[in-house]
Amino acid sequence: MPDINNPLIVQSDFSLLLEVFNPKFEIVRNGLTKFAELIKSPEHIHTYQINSLSLWNAAAAGNRSEEIIVFLEKYSKFEVPKNVLTEIQIIYHRFGMVEIHECPYDKDKLFLVIKDSSVEKEILSNPKLKKFLIDKVDDKKYTIQLLLRGDLKVAFFYYNIPVYDIAGYVDGLPLEINLKEVASSKKKFELRDYQIMASDAFYHAGSKFGGHGTIVLPCGSGKTIVGIKIISLVKTYTLILTTSVVAVHQWINEILDKTDISPDMIGEYTGDKKEIKPITICTYQILIYRKDKESRFIHFDIFSAHKWGFIIYDEVHLLPAPIFKITSEIQSTRRLGLTATLVREDKKESDVFCLIGPKKFDTPWKILEKQGWISEALCCEIKLPLKEDLMMEYLIADQKSKYNIAAQNPLKIEVLKSLLFQHLGCHILIISNFISQINDIAQKLNLPVITGKTPNSVREEQYKKFRNGELKVLLVSKVANFSIDLPEASVLIQLSGTYGSRQEEAQRLGRILRPKLNTMSYFYSIITRDSIEEQYSHKRQRFLTEQGYSYKIDFWKPEEFLCQN
Repeated sequence: MPDINNPLIVQSDFSLLLEVFNPKFEIVRNGLTKFAELIKSPEHIHTYQINSLSLWNAAAAGNRSEEIIVFLEKYSKFEVPKNVLTEIQIIYHRFGMVEIHECPYDKDKLFLVIKDSSVEKEILSNPKLKKFLIDKVDDKKYTIQLLLRGDLKVAFFYYNIPVYDIAGYVDGLPLEINLKEVASSKKKFELRDYQIMASDAFYHAGSKFGGHGTIVLPCGSGKTIVGIKIISLVKTYTLILTTSVVAVHQWINEILDKTDISPDMIGEYTGDKKEIKPITICTYQILIYRKDKESRFIHFDIFSAHKWGFIIYDEVHLLPAPIFKITSEIQSTRRLGLTATLVREDKKESDVFCLIGPKKFDTPWKILEKQGWISEALCCEIKLPLKEDLMMEYLIADQKSKYNIAAQNPLKIEVLKSLLFQHLGCHILIISNFISQINDIAQKLNLPVITGKTPNSVREEQYKKFRNGELKVLLVSKVANFSIDLPEASVLIQLSGTYGSRQEEAQRLGRILRPKLNTMSYFYSIITRDSIEEQYSHKRQRFLTEQGYSYKIDFWKPEEFLCQN
């Protein structure tokens, strides 16, 4: 029966509103993560959405529709709309109608089992779906090509036919690896509760119902540790794909620090080295390298170089399009996607779910902040006028040029000087997308610089100096957007970004979210007001505001700096 003291409101548009300051909040939040998508989580009310994908993910994890209905009715403040209850049952009914099974007599083929005659007719009448079926071997049972396993799942999904893939996985070569209780750095090593929950949700006790999926955790919350924990569970040869050489080295260092594996068992596969070992860490960039658009991807052979039993896709939201293809061909391998935000501006999130696997774990950023696992951050947008002598050039420019002019507003250096003085002694990252802007500021303020052209050895040396305090300020290009471990950074000043990229805004905030003792973090965006940059800024901020962050807005004038904390 509805209870006005309950924290949940279920609406007829399948949105769910959850009151944060309610004694039952934690219980209901944990329950909702099983079958609903977290849309936004600001201060007082969190919004979830029930949709086909979230329900099919729930079904794949073994949750029954009856349990979901009972849960909603138990914790709803008001009566649950009848259309929601009915639609949940209808959507659930489609799941499991089509399954992929192992073919015991041909390792290059699988069985597609269709349990419902009407769904079978629907598939056979659609040329884009029928093409995957080779031969009918039994009633509602067809053979399909092993290598088209991923492509089939994506195609069927877009026609509202979820495919339950229970064909299992190939066994990779065995690898004995265990976590340490005391890390090599002499610090006690113990997983946090949410890291254990995320690992268990993916592994699913080693059954065929686990083994593929995506884990979403905020920057700075230890996604790498979750990946390492799962490696220690699956105990098999592992390929790890990540965003940069620096990230490769960070993975290597973390694995050596937290596990008992020996250094000779870990390989680096980058532009600098081409090692293939039981645990191999590779960059996306080297994988998608080819001499020209007509040539083959010469490094794709790494996927077949070993009998991998596990593949980790770090920053999976950045998965390059060519990798989607090879990923669709290796569906027999256990695979994990790690990300802070599964936001893709090309709307390919569903492809990630189909090819890598459904979301297995997610938690709101602000929840981990309250628990002390990530740093509290103040976000401040500082608006300033365009330099007067650039106004006419801006007004007559096209859209792209308008953005370039506004983003590189020369007055930004004056705001930057004020912020550097205000946070004197702090570890400060300054980030810009424009190399000319970076070089100009570096010259005027005598600051060290890291860009895409900076050799990896120099990058790592600069990062090392920043960590140990030899450098307090570092000026970086967008190469620092991802997978850079600089836990000491407490201030980030964003001079310019990639248009309206929500994902980039979130990743940049993540650079300063590592928890610090009695220290708040500060995230500044310097924006030219009344310009196209201001419009892009509003879009960039949307994801973070949905996570519960608010932006303090200040206006800068040449004669006075108003942003005070």
